[in-house]
Amino acid sequence: MQTQLLTLRDSLTELTLAPALGASLVNWTRRADGRPLLRPSDAHALASGNPRRLACYPLVPWSNRIGGGGFATPDGWQPLAANTDHEALPIHGSAWQQPWQIVGATSDSAILQLDSLTPFAYRARLEITLDTGRLSLQLQATHKGPRANWYGLGLHPYFPRSSTTQLQASAEGVWLCGDDKLSSQWIALPDSWNFSEPGRLPGQLVDNAFTAWPGCARIIEQDAGYQISCRAKGTDLFLLYCPPEQNFFCFEPVTHPVNAHHLPQRPGLHLLGPGQSCRLQFELQYQALAS
Repeated sequence: MQTQLLTLRDSLTELTLAPALGASLVNWTRRADGRPLLRPSDAHALASGNPRRLACYPLVPWSNRIGGGGFATPDGWQPLAANTDHEALPIHGSAWQQPWQIVGATSDSAILQLDSLTPFAYRARLEITLDTGRLSLQLQATHKGPRANWYGLGLHPYFPRSSTTQLQASAEGVWLCGDDKLSSQWIALPDSWNFSEPGRLPGQLVDNAFTAWPGCARIIEQDAGYQISCRAKGTDLFLLYCPPEQNFFCFEPVTHPVNAHHLPQRPGLHLLGPGQSCRLQFELQYQALAS
C-alpha cells in the first residue's frame, strides 16, 4: 500500500511528510538543486514503513530508552514493554509507531494530530511551517488520562554527514551511559565533546545527552555552500548521536536525558494532570554561505 505524502513549499525549500508513518518528515530539500537538508529518504526507505529510515520523527511521550520495565507515577506503576525488535528496552515513546491525522494544511504549513491510548491516553499535536527556508516544528502533548503521568518530548532529525560537516552547540555537561545504554553519570563537558566553536564530528560513537544548552546550534556544510541554524524552546538539552562510518548524524532537541524516569528528581520530565500540556519548539533555518 502506497504511503500518502503531504508536500509543503516555500521560496527556498520543499518538505514532504508522511502523516501515517508516525508524523515523519520524509525529505527536506533545497529547491534550487534538490540538495537534501535532512538525510534523504529514497523509495526503499519509504516503503519500509519505518520512521527510523526517514528524515525526522516526533518523540512522545518520552525520548530514548527507559529501563526497569516501566516507571513510578504518583498513583502507581506504569508498566512498559519493549516496542521494537532491535532494542531490549522501550524506546522513543509510542507516537512514532502510530498513524497521525491531518487536521489542517496549506501550501506551506500542516497540523498533524494523534489521539493515543498507548501506553496511556494522550493527544499529540505537531505544527509544521515553512517560511523562506525556515522549518518550524512545534510539538505538544496533552495528558488525557484520569491520573497524573510523566511526560517527555523530543524531535529526532537525521542530518547528512560528510568528512567536512561541522557542528557548533554549546553545553556545560553530558550524561555518560553504561553498557545498558542508560544514563549512569553526569560529568562536566570533556574537551573532546566541546562544540562551543565549530568543529568536526567525532569519529567514535557518541550517543549522549548534553545539558545546559542555550538552545541554539549550527550545522555547517561548507563544501555544499550552506548552514542550518537551529533554535529550540522548551528544553536546555540535546542528544547527539554520531554512529561511526555512517553518512548521517542526529542532533535531537529533547526535554530529558536517557532514562530520566529513574534518575534523581527526574530531570526534564513534566508531571501532567488531566488536560495539562507540555511543548517543545524547534526551528531549522537554511542559510546559503558566501562563496
